[in-house]
Parts: sequence; C-alpha cells; structure tokens
Amino acid sequence: MPTRAEVQGGGPAQGPGGGAAPGFGAAAQGVGGAQDVGGAQGIGGVQDGGAAQGIGSDATTDPALDTEGISPSYAFASIPPAPTAPGDTGRLRRRDDRRGTLDLGLLLLRLVVGGTFIYHGLQKLTGWFHGPGLEGTRDMLENGGWSQADIGAAFLIVSELGGGILIVLGLATPLAAGAVLATIISAWFWKQGMVPGFQYKAGDSAVELESILAGAAAAIILTGPGRLSLDRNRGWATRPFLGSLAALVAAVAAAIGTWLWLHGGNPLTGVGPFN
Repeated sequence: MPTRAEVQGGGPAQGPGGGAAPGFGAAAQGVGGAQDVGGAQGIGGVQDGGAAQGIGSDATTDPALDTEGISPSYAFASIPPAPTAPGDTGRLRRRDDRRGTLDLGLLLLRLVVGGTFIYHGLQKLTGWFHGPGLEGTRDMLENGGWSQADIGAAFLIVSELGGGILIVLGLATPLAAGAVLATIISAWFWKQGMVPGFQYKAGDSAVELESILAGAAAAIILTGPGRLSLDRNRGWATRPFLGSLAALVAAVAAAIGTWLWLHGGNPLTGVGPFN
C-alpha cells in the first residue's frame, strides 16, 4: 500500500480499472479507460483535457451539474418518435374520407326523391303538368273525407314543394326528408283506406309508389345527404345518428297525428269516411 508521501509526491496510485494515474493528477482513473491530465474518466471513453466523457459520442454540457469548476458532459441518445397507434384518429379520419361513390349515390337519390316531390307540389300549387291546382287539391281532399281540406292542402303543398327543394339542395335534410315522409305516409293512409284490405298493386288505390317514396325518404333521413350537399359540414351529412332517428320517429308520429286529426278511420280496414 503506498504511503501518504508517495501519493503527495507523485507516486503512482492504482485506479479501479488497473491503469496508473499520473503523479500530478487530482482525479482518479475511471473504469475501463486511461487518464490524461486533470480529469476523471467516464465509462466507455477516453478523457482529454479536463472533462468527463459520458456515454455516447456527442457531449453537451449541463450547467446544473457543474461542481468545483468542472462541467461534466453527458450525451443522450436521440429517441425516435413513437409509431402511430392503429387507433389513431387521423388514420380513422383518412379512412372516413375514402367514401368512394357513396356521396354520388346519395346525390342521385336526393335528386330523384326531391324532384318527384317538387313535381307533385307544383301540380297542386299551380296546376302545371296536368295537376289539379290549388282549388282542385282542396276539393280532392274534401271529397276524400278530410275534415279540414284547406289545412290539408296547405300541408301537402308546403311539404312536397318546400321539402323537395331542400332535399335536392341537401339543406336541413333531416327536417326536409321528415316533412315529405309525413306527407307520403298520409297519402299512403288515404289511398289504402279507399278499399278494405292491403292494396299494393290494385288500380287507383295502389300504394306501391307511396311505399317506395316513403322508404326512400326514410333512407335519406338515416344516411344523411352526403358531402355533395349544402349540409356537408353538418354531422348529419355523413355520420347521422340520434338526431336522424328522432327526425324519423317525429315524421311517423306527425303523419299518424295528422291522419287522426284531419281524417280518422282505419286505413287498413277501410273503415272511415269512405264507407
């Protein structure tokens, strides 16, 4: 074991790594490296000129760890960004953007359904396209058993013409499609009540067209108008849910309430004003 005089006088002192420290150095040999002048050896590197070598090759000085005039340097390996998770919302949004021809199909459906109701609304309002006109519509409802023919005529014209225009534009679509659905259900009740029993394809009382239009209007409520519409920035345009279900239920309830208030009778048995 070296004496105190040997250490102070420049004698060799053994470091943990087995190397020899110079006689005039103030620091000891680190693990696994050689000491030059005036510094401590870090793990895995060689000290040159008074700073401690950290793990890695590039060193940056941390002032917070500065002690007695010595600024140790530490190198940190760069950490790559975390990979995108499978459930990332951005990825889901991109997947939702790939809608294919869905919006084009919804536009075609809206043009057909909305155009049909515009056609019938103009027939009732103006008499165009060999229609009955306003007075003819009122007389038709009165002869068909409606107790308030004026109210019924206004309801039909506003719902068919206004609702049809809004459906074509894709504006306020759940309300517009709900209005035409209530109208076509009322027409279904009226034609079905002319003859007892279910009349799907049987002459003037056939409800085939009304059934198709009712299904199409309900489909527009449930699917939304798509992105080729004025409602494209609304949630119901591409991802309808509770609001659209509420509009569908309200339309059916309005049709039933209107029938019971302005007409009455059971359309499935033909019992009512037609008998």
